[in-house]
Amino acid sequence: MLEEYGLRLIRLDLPFRLNHVNCFLAEGVDGYTVIDVGLHNKETVKRWEEELAGKEVTDLIITHYHPDHYGYAGAFQEKYGSKVSMSQIDAENGLYSWEEGLLSELGKYYTLSGIPEQVARQMIENTEEFVPRVQPYPNVGHYLEEGEKLVLGKYEYEVIFTPGHSEGLVTFYNKEKNALLSTDHILPKITPNISHWFHGDPNPLASYFDSLDKIAALEVDFIIPSHGKPFHDGHLRVLELKAHHDERLAALHEIIQTGCTVYEACEKLFNKQLNIHETRFAIGETLAHLEYLRLKGECIRELQGEVYVYRS
Repeated sequence: MLEEYGLRLIRLDLPFRLNHVNCFLAEGVDGYTVIDVGLHNKETVKRWEEELAGKEVTDLIITHYHPDHYGYAGAFQEKYGSKVSMSQIDAENGLYSWEEGLLSELGKYYTLSGIPEQVARQMIENTEEFVPRVQPYPNVGHYLEEGEKLVLGKYEYEVIFTPGHSEGLVTFYNKEKNALLSTDHILPKITPNISHWFHGDPNPLASYFDSLDKIAALEVDFIIPSHGKPFHDGHLRVLELKAHHDERLAALHEIIQTGCTVYEACEKLFNKQLNIHETRFAIGETLAHLEYLRLKGECIRELQGEVYVYRS
């Protein structure tokens, strides 16, 4: 399906319930461009060795700093000598998010969220397990800019900043084909995780809504996502994603009528069995929605002892 675009989709396995990530290979005049690289593990290294045998990779573009897109970037750069480009804010987040300074703060934030001590400890350990999967860090030689034009395969794309899923997430729009490399901004079957990670953007859900509106204005048809298969009628999917979050906000507003900690609200909002990795994302998403409500004046947050309580 992507051959007419001069793109090759490289589907890499992930050891999670979300079991894959789509990376891309585009042939250029002087060599190849790779978009995203997966986790830094032996399976990823082997797969790229197979895909890139005999090829020169001049450029590596990282769409955002999350491990399944960014993790292998530094080691990939060392191996193939590619110039790395990504947004400045996510380049900085990539250097900050896996270091002791932030990791040592997680326990305090989890206490404020009302997370039981044993669960919090497991969540911290789960985060620390990602450290070797994102190192070494890449040397970013170019910061992508809003509106910048890039040739990827057979077409030119415009860089569009779409924060929400991450602060510096970028997508790539081709006007001629009305197509969007949507990365993790718009996905076909699942909703992108929009989390508050206790640092950075104070209102990531508001940022996500703004980013959806930015893409909605383009009335994009063909979406090429980082998880799942490419699909048409992208403008309709944008409406579905906005409706989903509106429903979650309404449900959460009802849940906190009598007051809840972040952890209590999360359990009621998701209401299903989650492993520790999934619990981390569920907590982040619950907090993002709670902060959206609070900053809109639709709920309050009170510090009761060592725990925050949110109340409609």
